[in-house]
Amino acid sequence: MKRFVYKAKEQSSGKVIKGTIQAETERIAGKLLVDRGYVPESIKEEGKGFGDKINRVTSRDRINFTRQFATLVGAGLPIAQSLRTVSEQTQNKAMKAVIEEILAEVEAGHALGDAFAKHPDVFSNVYLSLIRAGEVSGTLDESLKRIASQEEKDAKMMSNIKGAMVMPIITLVVIFAVFMYMMLAVVPQVESLYQDLGEKLPALTQAFVSIKDFIINFWWLALLILAGIVVGFMQFRKTEQGIRMAAKIKLNIPMFNGLFRMLYMARLTRISQILLSTGVAVLDTLHIAGEATNNVIVIEEINDAAEKVQGGKAMSEALKDHQYILPLVYQMAAIGEQSGKMDEMLGKAAQVFEDDLDEKVAAISSAIEPVMMILLAIMAGGLVGGILFPIYALVNSI
Repeated sequence: MKRFVYKAKEQSSGKVIKGTIQAETERIAGKLLVDRGYVPESIKEEGKGFGDKINRVTSRDRINFTRQFATLVGAGLPIAQSLRTVSEQTQNKAMKAVIEEILAEVEAGHALGDAFAKHPDVFSNVYLSLIRAGEVSGTLDESLKRIASQEEKDAKMMSNIKGAMVMPIITLVVIFAVFMYMMLAVVPQVESLYQDLGEKLPALTQAFVSIKDFIINFWWLALLILAGIVVGFMQFRKTEQGIRMAAKIKLNIPMFNGLFRMLYMARLTRISQILLSTGVAVLDTLHIAGEATNNVIVIEEINDAAEKVQGGKAMSEALKDHQYILPLVYQMAAIGEQSGKMDEMLGKAAQVFEDDLDEKVAAISSAIEPVMMILLAIMAGGLVGGILFPIYALVNSI
């Protein structure tokens, strides 16, 4: 699906509208505009250069838009005026284009939820469901605030997880850089020294020399192999088998499996709480919240639970006996069914998972540090054994 920038006039009022529209071809884009009551003046495909990547819609752009939109709607401004005001204040070009297209749809008489639904690459199913629920119930501003709060929490969780990986990645980069420097700058000097004296290289030093020779003579082959592995891996990840494998690895990889399971349960319970509190049916809640976990194996388990709910089982019973749905979820759901406060109980479960997730991230960060120190020690020991000791031994023998 391509994105086209258009300029058109409303057939009824003659007002000039600018925005973007998604379609397969320019001709289809024009037909869609005509169907919406516009007379196209110009349509051209939106560029896909470096600038567009910079101006893509980020989670922060979406959160800021949602907060501003909620504030204006809550203050009593009409939806169209609220959208226009937010659009004028938005700096990101991609987000601004999306808001303008939503505004055009609303002014043409379409429902707000339908206007948002035309941008699935920006707004998730959870977002759309809450927008539609807010429209129906007359609590759009509250729904928007809940969306923004949830996205902020999700962004914070992902930021904490990514932050825990920064130091290990930096350490590995430093280890690699030091190793390459020693191979290309120090090892040749040791080799030359031994050759000048007619001495035989120690076994470990000879291994380093062989690695050095390979890097110098076949670096292009190493790059080709690395590129092939990366491209092959990226392509495999897009296949159904690759997606399932990645999902299973996240759920079962040692040390990280508990972290990802908590992350998925936090998303499931928090999204379920928000959807149920806005009046979304239990069956729809399970399907939408399941998708929000973004793990195909967990989604399959939740969809299986949804089928059981459709067959007449209670939500708590339906969620039992699934490998990756943690006990606290159906235990709190059972309490919610008995007390009539399902959303509140799931919200408490979400808070537990989110707190545990923060502790798990901190624990993993602490556990990774000694692992990195061991790697550094192994590298340092190898370099000392293969470079410094042979030099000392050679000096002592002279």
